[in-house]
Order: sequence, then structure tokens, then C-alpha cells
Amino acid sequence: MVVAFALVAALTATTTGALTFREARTGVLQQSQDAVITQLRGQVNRLAPTLSLPASEAALQRFAADVAAAEPSGTWRVLVTYHGLNATSVRGDRFEELTPVLRQAVNSRMATVFQRVDSGDHTALVVGMSVTFADRATASGLHVFLTVPQTTEQAYVDALVTAVERAAVPALVLAVLLALLAARGVLRPVRALRSATRSIAEGRLDTRLAVNGSDELADLSHTFNETAAALEESVAELRDMEARARRFAADVSHELRTPLAAMSAVTDVLDEDATRLDPDTATAVRLISEETVKLARLVDDLMEISRFDAGAAVLHLDEIDLAESLRRTLAARAWTDLVDVRLPPPDTLRGNVDPRRLDVVVANLVGNALRHGARPVQLRLSEGGEPGAGHLAVIEVLDSGPGIPQSVLPHVFERFYKSDAARTRTEGSGLGLAITAENVRVHGGTVRAGNRPEGGAVFTVELPLRREDQSRPPLNEPPQEASPRERRS
Repeated sequence: MVVAFALVAALTATTTGALTFREARTGVLQQSQDAVITQLRGQVNRLAPTLSLPASEAALQRFAADVAAAEPSGTWRVLVTYHGLNATSVRGDRFEELTPVLRQAVNSRMATVFQRVDSGDHTALVVGMSVTFADRATASGLHVFLTVPQTTEQAYVDALVTAVERAAVPALVLAVLLALLAARGVLRPVRALRSATRSIAEGRLDTRLAVNGSDELADLSHTFNETAAALEESVAELRDMEARARRFAADVSHELRTPLAAMSAVTDVLDEDATRLDPDTATAVRLISEETVKLARLVDDLMEISRFDAGAAVLHLDEIDLAESLRRTLAARAWTDLVDVRLPPPDTLRGNVDPRRLDVVVANLVGNALRHGARPVQLRLSEGGEPGAGHLAVIEVLDSGPGIPQSVLPHVFERFYKSDAARTRTEGSGLGLAITAENVRVHGGTVRAGNRPEGGAVFTVELPLRREDQSRPPLNEPPQEASPRERRS
């Protein structure tokens, strides 16, 4: 706005100054020209009857001097011609200002003509006229030319230019000041709107704008307040619904644990007697036992997810040998012969982590590779991290299966996500990778999924080896009841 105001003011001042200058210059020159022509005509009309024709060069010389004497300041220079004779008011004057065009105009017409000639260092007015007899219809052959320097007129014009320049600068300064005032009035509510929008983006949904006036910016502020209020109400409703959904999942999972424990005990007894039952009954018993185990696993996973959602997940950090921890995870699940391991020697790579959560991370990733990939499955552990960024423990789980479709990769860590919509039942709960991601996150690490160039999927976990700020659980968090799976671990 300041630039626009300045440009408009400069353009207006320049245009106004140029028009004013042109009109004033024209007026000054016109007035000077009319005064000179009138005075020249009067002087020639007074002296012409005293000149006898045909005239001699001496008579022409006196006539030119008498005409030039009409101007007391002595600025007139006169040239008189008569049938090839030339005489000037100043002897030896070459009368260089007289152009052939003006001379031809005087020879061809009886009217008085004039021309402004710029000779480089000054501008002169050259006037030419033919002297006629008393009937004003017959040319006498006598031509009078006058040159007058326009020094005074040029001074007036220069003064006009200076005045225009002096007027343009205050006009430009005034325009800038007005632009600053206008811009301040417009930008103040715009800045307030920007600050309020930033506050909304940062989560402060109770931010509102002060509405002043009734212009477009006031309408915008009013609309912003209405939008912010509607957004705050919608977000509050969504958060309430989310909290109720979390409480519902946690309550359902908690309530299911007791009957599932009883069902698990019954199925364990039935499994032991399955060999003595008829084949159909034995098949039904085994099916019930398998489904009970899956349901128990799902309930445990839901309980674990609910802890993460409620922010109640607590890290119990301990400095352990990471390679030994990974070997114990495989041995506890009888995967030692199914997985190729590439681990560093004992006590080479130690980290301050939660052993139980690390066990869950590795078990979920290796189990996922064994179920959905193909052998050989590899488990690798190495030390990574850039210089100055701290050391990282890098855990990689690789399989030799078909890999993960590109459309599925962004969603592999989402809860209950299925790459095949038609596949409604799976061996797992659908929460394993989501729990893995949450366990890695609470450690301050990262997990990502990808495909190897040679084929197969690869899951990479990066955990910081030292987390001094999380070396003990927060004091304000209540102790959590361990799930059956945690007690078994």
C-alpha cells in the first residue's frame, strides 16, 4: 500500500506538474511573442513611410537601426532585405538564427511569421514580416527580420520547473504518510487475524478476535470468531467421543479378562482330554481352544493400546545386553531354528531400554515376518547414528516373501488395518504392529517398513542407546496392573 500510494502520488505530481508547466510555459512564451510582434509592427508602420524606395544599402542600414532602437534594453537585432540588399542593425551581424524555412515563409506570404530557434546556449525568437504599400495588397519587396533572445522567458520557465520539483517532494512525503496511516489501519486487524489463526493451529481453540467497526475487516473478524467457536465445539465433541471410545475399549477388555481366564482354564482341561473324545468333539474342542487363545491375545493387546492412548504407558528402563535380549526373545518362542540372526558378540552393544517392551517389539516383528513373509527370515542388530547425534541401536527384521505393496506401506502400523479387504480373519489381533510402533515411540525411537531390492519386506527399528531423561518412570503416574501376558513375561 505504501508503494502504491507513493507511485500514485508521484504519478499525480508528475502529471500535474507537467501539465502546469506546459500551460505556464505556453502562456509565458505566447505573451512574450505577442508583445514583440505588436511592438515590431508598430515600429515598422511608423518608420516605413520615411523610407524612400527604391532604397539604398545605407538607407536600409539606418532603417534597421531605427527599428532596433524601439527596444531600450538593446536586445533587438534587426535584418532588413530589399531585392538582394541586406542591412543589419549591428554591422557585421551574420544573423545566424534566420533559417531558410522562415526566409521562404516571409518571401511567399504577407503575414507576419515567427520561429523559436535553439542555438545551443540560448533560445531566440525570430520574427519575419513583409512591408506592404498602403493598400496592403501590394508587396514593397522590403522584408524585416527580428531576433530577440528569450533569456527572461527561459528564467521564468526554469523557475516553474523548480517550483514543480519543490511541490512534488512534499506531495510524495504526504502520500507516504497517508499510506502508512492507511496501511496501519488495515494491517492491524490482519496481523491480529494472523496471530489468532496461528493460535488456533497450535491448539488454542478458545482464541477470539475483537470486533471493531462495521467494515469488511470487522465482518471477517466476526466470521473468524464464529468459525473458531464452531471448531472448538466440534473438537470438544470429537475428543469426548474419542475418550468415551477409549474408556469403552478399556472397560470391555477389562471385563472380558475374567471370563476369558475361566474359558482358558476350561479349554486347557479339554485339550488334555481331547485324545479321549470322539473326532468331531475333539475338533470342536481344539477350535474353541484356538479361538479362546486368539481372543485372550486380542484383549491383552486392547488393554495395551488403551494404556498408550491414556498416556499411562510407563518405561522401566534397565541397561541390558541387547543381543542377549534378542536371543532370549527368539528362544522363548521357539524361533531360534526359524530365524537367521546376525548379532554382535555379547556385551558389545548395551542399551538403556525397557526389556519387556523390547521383547514385545522384536516378537511382533519376527512373528509378522514368519506369518506373512517367507523364509529365510533374518534378525540383525547393529549400532548406528550420525556423529554428534548420539548412538542408536538398529534392529532389522527381513523376510524373503513377496514384500509389502506400495499402497499398503503407509498404513502398516495402523490399528486393525488389512491390506486385503476380503480377508476378515487373521492369526493375529491386527494390533501387533501398532503396539510395536507405540513401544518404539515411548523409547524415543523410530520404526519404518520397506521392501528390499532383492525382494522381501524389511522392518527397521532405531532406538537411542541412552535416555537419561526417561531412566525412571514419572512420579505422578499411578502404578499399572500387569496384564496376564505381562505376568507371563
